[in-house]
Amino acid sequence: MPLSKFPRFPFAHLPTPLEPLERLRRQLAKESAKDSGIPRLYIKRDDCTGLALGGNKTRKAEFLIGAALATGATAVVTEGGLQSNHVRQIAAAAAKAGLKCHLVLDHQVPIDTALYRENGNLLLDRVLGATVHLCAKGETRADAAQRLLPRLRDAGETPYSIPTGGSNETGALGYVAAALELVQQAKAAAIAIERVVFATSSGGTQAGLVVGMALADSRVQVLGVDIENEADTLLPEVRRVAEACARKIGLTTPLRDDAFEIVRGYAGPGYGIPTDGMREAVELFARLEGIVLDPVYAGKAMAGLIDMVRTGKFGADETIVFIHTGGMPAMFAYADCF
Repeated sequence: MPLSKFPRFPFAHLPTPLEPLERLRRQLAKESAKDSGIPRLYIKRDDCTGLALGGNKTRKAEFLIGAALATGATAVVTEGGLQSNHVRQIAAAAAKAGLKCHLVLDHQVPIDTALYRENGNLLLDRVLGATVHLCAKGETRADAAQRLLPRLRDAGETPYSIPTGGSNETGALGYVAAALELVQQAKAAAIAIERVVFATSSGGTQAGLVVGMALADSRVQVLGVDIENEADTLLPEVRRVAEACARKIGLTTPLRDDAFEIVRGYAGPGYGIPTDGMREAVELFARLEGIVLDPVYAGKAMAGLIDMVRTGKFGADETIVFIHTGGMPAMFAYADCF
């Protein structure tokens, strides 16, 4: 079933650029003292999707907001952490679509600076006009969001609920489309991609990429880098969302077991907690490529990619594409880490 059959509210700047990372590659080659041992490196700039400083959730939001509008919704409700990239992009998408937006946020990351509580994504949520609901101590955001829905209905609204990260079979359609886009870009540029590497957290981006590569009949390996230290819990969730998405689009080819892989070891103590590898990756990448990575997602994923290159996990004849999932506003909430 073509993706055009599904409701979509198009606003993303697509296709996002696919660019070589020549200076990073040369630096890593210099460290290894053998250029022949370094894979070719590219970046897919999904930080450039355009909406409220961009990011991967914008692709998902096109289908999620499309579905909300198709149901006659007047408001959207979603949830996340205090510095969630997802809720910031949903707030922007809702504004673009003329929908009210309610964000249910918790503060589980053990950082309690004024910067973290007031800056970054949370500042943008408020600028974008979203109504922010902060969870009380001991209250889960899932429960708080569920209690909010009937209150909105009683107030005359028709709410549409969007899960954490936009990670369900509808949101994953955004990364089915991204996989097809990347395959076409690579074909046009005569680039043979072996692997894509990116941050994985709520699972929808990874699930969509797996389904998209299967739909394209591509053998590109999809490598999600765990940024929460929760890989054992996340992997079955990625599979669940991918299988639901595959059914939604009518994919007849079974998803391969080896299509689901999460790279461990780069999350540190947990979600949102800085690591030395992340700091090095963010600063190295900025100073070599002029591109800002965020400290929560792409920074940890790039730390994983750099380490895997350094330790010879990839062959010299391979081409690796790093998908920059955005999140730059969080840099301002983590300014004291740099």
